[in-house]
Amino acid sequence: MRKVYLLSAIIFYFILTLNAFAQGRIIWKSEGNSYYTTEAGEIVMYTLPKLTKSVIVSKENLSIKEAGKPLSVRSFAFSPDERQVLIYTNTKKVWRVDSRGDYWLYNRNSNQLKQLGKSKPASSLMFAKFSPDGTKVAYVSEYNLYVEDIASGTTQQLTTTGNRKLINGTFDWAYEEEFFCRDGFRWSPDSKKIAFWEINADGTKDYLMINNTDSIYPSVVPVEYPVAGEPPSLYRIGVADINGKKITWMQIPDDPVLRTYVPRMEWADNEKELIIQHLNRKQNHSQLMLCNANTGIVKTIYDEKDDAWIDILPLWDADYALGGWDWLNGGKEFLWASEKDGWRHLYRVSRDGIGEKLITNGNYDVMDISEIDEKNGYVYFSASPDNATQKYLYRTRLDGTGNAERVSPLTQEGTHDYNLSPGAKFARHNFSNYYTKPVDEWVSMPDHKGIDGKNVVDEAIAAADKKNSNISFFKITTSEGVEMDAWMVKPANFDPQKKYPVVFYVYTEPWGQNVVDRYGASNNFLYKGDMQQDGYIYISIDNRGTPVPKGRAWRKSIYRKIGIVNIRDQALAAKEILKWPYIDSSRVGVWGWSGGGSATLNLMFQYPDIYKTGIAIAPVGNQLTYDNIYQERYMGLPQENKEDFIKGSPITYAANLKGDLLYIHGTGDDNVHYNNADMLFNELIKHNKQFQMMSYPNRTHSISEGEGTWEHLSTLYTKYLREHCPPGPKDSSQPTKGF
Repeated sequence: MRKVYLLSAIIFYFILTLNAFAQGRIIWKSEGNSYYTTEAGEIVMYTLPKLTKSVIVSKENLSIKEAGKPLSVRSFAFSPDERQVLIYTNTKKVWRVDSRGDYWLYNRNSNQLKQLGKSKPASSLMFAKFSPDGTKVAYVSEYNLYVEDIASGTTQQLTTTGNRKLINGTFDWAYEEEFFCRDGFRWSPDSKKIAFWEINADGTKDYLMINNTDSIYPSVVPVEYPVAGEPPSLYRIGVADINGKKITWMQIPDDPVLRTYVPRMEWADNEKELIIQHLNRKQNHSQLMLCNANTGIVKTIYDEKDDAWIDILPLWDADYALGGWDWLNGGKEFLWASEKDGWRHLYRVSRDGIGEKLITNGNYDVMDISEIDEKNGYVYFSASPDNATQKYLYRTRLDGTGNAERVSPLTQEGTHDYNLSPGAKFARHNFSNYYTKPVDEWVSMPDHKGIDGKNVVDEAIAAADKKNSNISFFKITTSEGVEMDAWMVKPANFDPQKKYPVVFYVYTEPWGQNVVDRYGASNNFLYKGDMQQDGYIYISIDNRGTPVPKGRAWRKSIYRKIGIVNIRDQALAAKEILKWPYIDSSRVGVWGWSGGGSATLNLMFQYPDIYKTGIAIAPVGNQLTYDNIYQERYMGLPQENKEDFIKGSPITYAANLKGDLLYIHGTGDDNVHYNNADMLFNELIKHNKQFQMMSYPNRTHSISEGEGTWEHLSTLYTKYLREHCPPGPKDSSQPTKGF
């Protein structure tokens, strides 16, 4: 997905959630009345409702004589009996998150601390986890899968074929980026087997990035990366018997030409079967399959098709990126989501797929699942039926009877996030809105009362100065009748009798919602200074195709039309805004990062009479250069409708450039590759279109690496905007040029 990885609340949420080893995360005890976390370098437990603190693993317990200091706890996990603790430390990044590192085992009975995988290279272990019986730990190192016996320390290697192109127990670039697949193996419930993915990228072409700075002689950095139109890497699902070293391969059907995907795999609530989600190449046909772990025989139990695409669950509920499957009724049923009735709803599906019952009823989208309280018969989920910019907690009966009831207080308008305990007894509640800074509290459920008797969120809202906020939310309707949500930040000391420059912040694709009622959502994180004080009007609009809770038709209207529908919606909305008397149509700026950079280019090229200044960061100029999972999901296959890819690509319209364009890209971008820049530059040069560009050597998609990088980027961005789209009011009698 083409996303900005910097200072975006949405993206930070995903990065934090997807990284199973996030610092300070909460690990609930199964009883639901206490949790573990890290604090000041120690592992501690808090017991609710009094929040009584106990130190479980102290700094002294984590001290290493050779290092002369305690281990730095990146994250941790407990054995099933909670007497042993797996410590993750010394971590290294793999593409997006630091999923490689060292693992140490602390025994709470003996107070002994020992390193696992000690013979392996430093910081090479991935996804270590206890067996369900607590006697072993499995992990991946250098593309192979290992099991280490805790008592004896002996290690068994389950796979031997691993290398950069044949990947066991983890994934290639495309699976990791677009399906959130990182941890690629699962223990069986009886601790006797391990199911795992094998990804064969041998036939996947490499993108070659050039490192020009780390040596006198440049070096090549290859990344296995299938672009749109190229078949994905081959996959297999194997089940390894940890005693007999036998691997049974599941007989999953595949298309020999187009290929298929398996983005999800779990044990099917027993040690005999796996359940997988199988997607066709276009990702518009999903099949849930049960696989016999002993024979490999596969049968389809649930089949769904969509005229556009089918979202895998991590695309709307990030918890699922960490694995798991929501089984009900002792494994006889499971919870599943679908948009087949026009809204994203939850269904209760029988194990054989024959029985199905709608659980969530009404014209609203389930935004994510917070907790399943099967004992009391409820599922808790987020939704916002009346305002797509906000988010609230609801619950409804698991048997599908009755209507959803709102749990979030009616007086707290804005964005709510919850971490519910097992059984939904307690929750860590986080809240903010556009004028109230983020605040959190512990509440009991479902009455939503502060466990200490305080109403922290209500007090924060009451103390916030809403009247002094220059941020406003509004709806804009285009000449084609499309109504969109937007926010606007007006300048300080705004005078409606004067004319101001307007800067549009865009993303526009199916992977970004900008218009959210959350504190700081309207901040320009790149601007070096204060846009309000300097005299800019700052606006963002969510067009059709953005992933907002407005139903399937809204989100999927962009199918095969990225670069067309989203761009037209933005431009027609801008035309309406330029009719406002205080907008200076000669000073109209637009900027965005990644997919927002692509939108910036398309707006500058397709509607050059509207947008006068553009700053495009790490954009896709040619849709045929981007990875197949993302681009084909939303655009189809180039083999069948290549013209749609061409119509939606900024490079097609580069000859129309009239305004001032600043193009920024990192040469080490493994996501949106730098050849996008050179292709676009050639087209602009061909038509004598003048522009400015800045390349950041070896920086990735985030352009965050290296000393001074962020300061330089922010300064560059701000200087260019101020020079080409000057801030400040002008007298309305002054003549303006442009639209």
